[in-house]
Amino acid sequence: QVQLVESGGGLVQAGGSLRLSCAASGRTREMVLMGWFRQAPGKEREFVAAINWSIGNYADSVKGRFTISRDNAKNTVYLQMNSLKPEDTAVYYCAARLGFSGSSYRTSGGYGYWGRGTQVTVSS
Repeated sequence: QVQLVESGGGLVQAGGSLRLSCAASGRTREMVLMGWFRQAPGKEREFVAAINWSIGNYADSVKGRFTISRDNAKNTVYLQMNSLKPEDTAVYYCAARLGFSGSSYRTSGGYGYWGRGTQVTVSS
């Protein structure tokens, strides 16, 4: 099992920055992929970014503004969010995959473990 705890969310003005953290515990050595998803009110959960050991992939909507990184020594993954927009407002969830999955890393089904989420609100 893996336990994930997000932190770093909050209220920020448009154009501002936030850094989210996701601390993992448990079977962390088996985490081959970690990701961030978000869900806005009334919308489905959507992919934001993912990272294997060092290479990040991003949704088009955040590319160039968000950066995902991973500190394996601390079992923590980060999401640096710059140039935030009101449409980035959502609950952000951290997710982890252990081992192989037949589902795309861009889908919720590609992950077996989830945190409870942290709220990010961007005011205009």
